[in-house]
Amino acid sequence: MDEPGRANRTNVETVRAAYRAFHDRDVDALLATLDIDVEWVHPEGMDVYGLGGTKNGHLGVREFLAQVPAVLSGMQLEPMEFIGSGDRIVVLGVRRITARSGRAETHRFVHSWTMRDGKAVRMEDIFDTVLMHRLIES
Repeated sequence: MDEPGRANRTNVETVRAAYRAFHDRDVDALLATLDIDVEWVHPEGMDVYGLGGTKNGHLGVREFLAQVPAVLSGMQLEPMEFIGSGDRIVVLGVRRITARSGRAETHRFVHSWTMRDGKAVRMEDIFDTVLMHRLIES
């Protein structure tokens, strides 16, 4: 019999591995945590920079990640709290962002991960797009 809560702990471990891969700029390790048909979702308000909406599959994630340096000089994610409920993991954290101008700020984020069979099938990034626009345009 499976240990109660084991699937949830495994999902959190997978999501933690995704953040480590992002921190290490290891795209292959990041993709290893994602289902081949993952939905990678960012606020529509970021469309003007090519960073909004839903990107599909590993190719969509790669295209998204390739676009980020055209808009920002740097970004570090610091997940602070992982909240799990079944196949849903919600992560509260901050991102340290450096604009192309060199200006740096720290913004809060919420990431909602949906898991299936040990892989993320959806990741939704929720943040204040007004603050992000101001930083990018600085």
